[in-house]
Amino acid sequence: MKIQYSSTLDRELGNQKSRTKTMAYTAGAAIFLSAIYLFSQAAGRLVSSSPPTCTYSIYIRTGGIIKGGTDSNIGVQLFDSSNNSITVSNLVPWGGLMPEGHDYYEQGSLDIFSGLEYCLATPICKLIISSDGSGPHHGWYVNYLEITSTGPHIPCTQHLFTLEQWLARDAYPYELTAVRDDCKYVSDIKLTHGTA
Repeated sequence: MKIQYSSTLDRELGNQKSRTKTMAYTAGAAIFLSAIYLFSQAAGRLVSSSPPTCTYSIYIRTGGIIKGGTDSNIGVQLFDSSNNSITVSNLVPWGGLMPEGHDYYEQGSLDIFSGLEYCLATPICKLIISSDGSGPHHGWYVNYLEITSTGPHIPCTQHLFTLEQWLARDAYPYELTAVRDDCKYVSDIKLTHGTA
């Protein structure tokens, strides 16, 4: 039996191969474009879900009491009314703004710090302030800590925590940590003003 060569059959096979290649390229491009789209959507969600950054400025007054200053490292934990918090383990390297060579937390001094952290949902109303008890003189008498916070499209808030106590192992109340919780007080003020 003789098989005759048909140019029509050859053309049809060629067209079919060409269509198959075109479909493969199209499918590959569609997968590639879909992957780029999904990646950009995921990246957008990551960026939009990250909390905005706020600036926190902290003012600390050391008491004028004799031996009221300290050489210890001081850290704070700041809370909002939802119990979200920011922790700064050592204020000086985090955001000390005093001139170079300044000795922080000395008797009668006002020390200023400022740094960036994520924004809390509501204004700060609770403070935990701690000394690590290090250095030749660990005892510290602190008058107050005042904090101001602001961020993009976020109103500026300010809170004063009056401490008037020693953070020391050898002076009353014999603790290296002090807690001031004004959150109930702040929410009571909001309720009072909200119903007026």
